[in-house]
Amino acid sequence: MNEPVGALPGRRVWSVGALIAAVAEVVDSGFGACTVRGEISGFNRAASGHCYFNLKDPEGGAALRCAMFRRAAQLAGWLPREGDAVELRGRLAVYEPRGELQFVVEAMQRSGAGALYERFLRLKALLEGEGLFDVAAKRSLPVFPRAVGVVTSLAGAALHDVATTLERRSPHVRVVVYPSLVQGAEAPAALCEAISAAAARNEVDVLIVCRGGGSLEDLWAFNDERVVRALRSAPMPVVSGVGHETDVTLADLAADLRAPTPTAAAELVAPATRPAEEQLDANALALGRRMHAGLEREAQRLDRIALRLARPGEGVARRGHGLDLLAQRLAAATRRELTRRVATIDARATRAHTLLARTIALHVGRVESAAIRLQAVDPSRVLARGYALLRDADGHAVSSVAGLRPGQPLRATLHDGDAGLEVRTIHPAAPAA
Repeated sequence: MNEPVGALPGRRVWSVGALIAAVAEVVDSGFGACTVRGEISGFNRAASGHCYFNLKDPEGGAALRCAMFRRAAQLAGWLPREGDAVELRGRLAVYEPRGELQFVVEAMQRSGAGALYERFLRLKALLEGEGLFDVAAKRSLPVFPRAVGVVTSLAGAALHDVATTLERRSPHVRVVVYPSLVQGAEAPAALCEAISAAAARNEVDVLIVCRGGGSLEDLWAFNDERVVRALRSAPMPVVSGVGHETDVTLADLAADLRAPTPTAAAELVAPATRPAEEQLDANALALGRRMHAGLEREAQRLDRIALRLARPGEGVARRGHGLDLLAQRLAAATRRELTRRVATIDARATRAHTLLARTIALHVGRVESAAIRLQAVDPSRVLARGYALLRDADGHAVSSVAGLRPGQPLRATLHDGDAGLEVRTIHPAAPAA
């Protein structure tokens, strides 16, 4: 152990370096390899590959600064997230240049999700189930806002970043600040009050809710359920620019648009003025050219009309000659059409007479043929050839001897009259062989 220097008689006085060295020796000898459990906070990986973070006690406010050098980080095979619960094996040491107590991590393993991160996941699942993060409910930002509201701390760098970006890109846009706490136990209520004030005053077209980066505890106000519901109930579109690009809060999920940083949020809500002005100038130039060309074209047209009006007699004569030509063409066309129609009618009459004569001759032939066939089957002609028609007493025709009996009266019809007969004998015909 180093000896104190400059000590007065009866009093021991340490130099800073000697005291830190003495404490470091005590720590090294009293705490060799040990294991500690806690939650990750403020994790950062340097370009050298070394990792630095705080290990927080989930049950209290105690925190221990930790350093995990590149070799240990490579052996771990994974990098923790904010709020992860881990078990670290290593040794306590004093970082003498700053006199800080730190834990040098030699091995790291998961110990389940941290209590704060578990709370984040439970609340996220609850609000997601209510549809507060539904993408279909997101509102579009106005293309050219006239006024932009900013909910943030007056003391933070986020307000300066947003104001500077808007001044550079869109100096004509009015910026209205709604001051609020962004960290601590009272921050959620303050954020809700600022958002409510913006909604009640209804003076901005879009609202930015932002703050700089930090640990999970620093950003916890933006994971509060009250803040999430206030964002969803705001009448204007809301852009969230909380923390850095890797930080994700429930406010980011509830907002209509999430920006990775406050500066990016300012860039998203207001387009750059200069390109729009250049486009307007180009449109004005093109419009002027088209108007000038149109005026010249109409002036030439007016000159041509004026020339025609200067000699009206020529126009009348030209029109009269045109009318004469049209009248001649109309008379000729009428005669041609009349001749064509008469020829058509004559041709149709000739075809009708021919068709009628053919039809009459055809029907006369059919009538004569029917008359011949009718005469051939005339019963009187059959009777004239010596045949007789026999009927019984009831007038029924007799065509077979099967129904006759001796003494039965019959009536015979000849070609010139009727005669009464009586059956004397019946001789059925012999059956055919």
